[in-house]
Amino acid sequence: MTTRNIYAVFFLCLSGLLLTGCGASPERESTGEYFDDSVITTKVKAAIFNHPDLTVAEINVETFKGEVQLSGFVGSVAEMNTAVMVAREVTGVTSVKNSMRLK
Repeated sequence: MTTRNIYAVFFLCLSGLLLTGCGASPERESTGEYFDDSVITTKVKAAIFNHPDLTVAEINVETFKGEVQLSGFVGSVAEMNTAVMVAREVTGVTSVKNSMRLK
C-alpha cells in the first residue's frame, strides 16, 4: 500500500466517525435538528412577542425535535391559552408543552 492509499483510507475512516458523531439519538439532536429547533424557538418567541393580546415578557421557549415547551409566568389563563395557540401555529412545531404558571 502506498502512502497515498494509507491517507485515503485514514480520511475515509475519519469521515465516517465524524458523520456518525453528528447523528441523532432519542436523547440528542443531530446538528441539523439543533439548527431547525433554534429557528423554531426564534419564530415562536417572535410570534409571542408580536401578538397584540400578549403583554408578557416572562415566557421562556425551548424546542427539542420540534416539540416546544413554554415556561415562565403569565398574568391570566387567557394569556396562557393564547401563547400556546400562537406557538402551535408556527411552522415546524410538532407539539406544545405548557409549563407556564400564573403570577
